[in-house]
Amino acid sequence: MAKKTSKRVNATETELKEKLVNLNRVAKVTKGGRTFSFAAIVVVGDGKGVVGHGLGKARDVQESIAKAIDEAKKNLIKVPIYKGTIPHEQLGKYGAGKVLIKPASDGTGVIAGGAMRAVLEIAGVQNVLAKSQGSSNPHNVVKATIDALNKLRSPMLIAKQRGLKMDKLFNG
Repeated sequence: MAKKTSKRVNATETELKEKLVNLNRVAKVTKGGRTFSFAAIVVVGDGKGVVGHGLGKARDVQESIAKAIDEAKKNLIKVPIYKGTIPHEQLGKYGAGKVLIKPASDGTGVIAGGAMRAVLEIAGVQNVLAKSQGSSNPHNVVKATIDALNKLRSPMLIAKQRGLKMDKLFNG
């Protein structure tokens, strides 16, 4: 098997957009009453194949979102996008969250639910069919989607590994 190439990307290289996927208010009951804190899940990306996710927890909403954005910028990955869609069908899994993403023809749009839609749109995928098959927990769905995107292989890379030309790879 060929050497595994790193798909990690440096956050300073690109102009990133961020999208809040979920904000959860958590109450801790103490003898003095309830103490509220917030947990935010954020995805960041440049819309050209770079995407990352982060979780931030704090007593304040803005602070938790800021922490989540910083965390997301630390674990960015590069996603191969071929003609506005993904190169091939892929399953992703994280915990009980399972997702299936399939390439779609031009003009289809992003057919995906909540947390998956946010990840795929921020990544820059324009046409894709997606289905969340396991847990509906946004934490697991986001991580499973990132897992599926991370497993994708670029058609150019596969053609190079097999010693073929691109047209031969698709029409072969």
